[in-house]
Amino acid sequence: TPFTLAHYIRFFEVDLYQKVLWATIRISLITSVLAAILAYPVATVLVRGNITTTRIITLIVIAPLAVSVVVRAYGWQLILGNGPTGLLNYVLMNLGIIDSPLTLLFSDAAVIIGSLHIFFPMMVLPLSSALGKIDPNLQQAARTLGAPAWKVFLRITFPLSLPGLVAGFTLVFSLASASYVIPALIGGPGSQMLGNMVEQQVLAVYDWPFGATIATILVFIVILIN
Repeated sequence: TPFTLAHYIRFFEVDLYQKVLWATIRISLITSVLAAILAYPVATVLVRGNITTTRIITLIVIAPLAVSVVVRAYGWQLILGNGPTGLLNYVLMNLGIIDSPLTLLFSDAAVIIGSLHIFFPMMVLPLSSALGKIDPNLQQAARTLGAPAWKVFLRITFPLSLPGLVAGFTLVFSLASASYVIPALIGGPGSQMLGNMVEQQVLAVYDWPFGATIATILVFIVILIN
């Protein structure tokens, strides 16, 4: 067929596709921001902790990479189950914290939690590498001059760790936005992302040109973030 932009026009004219596009960007951004916030204390312990602590934290961070993403997704299904038999609901209800089960599975929150667990090492590793290159004497000098811990972080640690933060943020966002297994298994029909739409168009609808259009838009988004 001749070259045409009809598929791109169709994508941006249909509300469903725009909804999935913004859901993909929103979930990926939230996952990346949460990963960055949680990665700083973990990376700091990896760099500044004693040998035993560093080895334990490294094992905790790296070990999940040896487990299949599908297996971990099914594990989150058991943990986030919506009924009283879901592990999280069971624990919270038996502790008296909640009276009725929470609805977490098959939602954006479930996708964010699962993505954060799976892609968290991709944030910790480059960030710990960047923190390891910071001279501890700079932070010690700031504390000696009376700077509180939060100001030391904002004025010294954060600016000098930006290369690692940017690398980790890019990795997590790219992987989360292109994710297929997590949205499919714990996100459900209501939390589809662009990766799921590509699979549907290519394998279910057999609309390869439109599937390629969605894949191209996804690649373009990742390139913009990079």
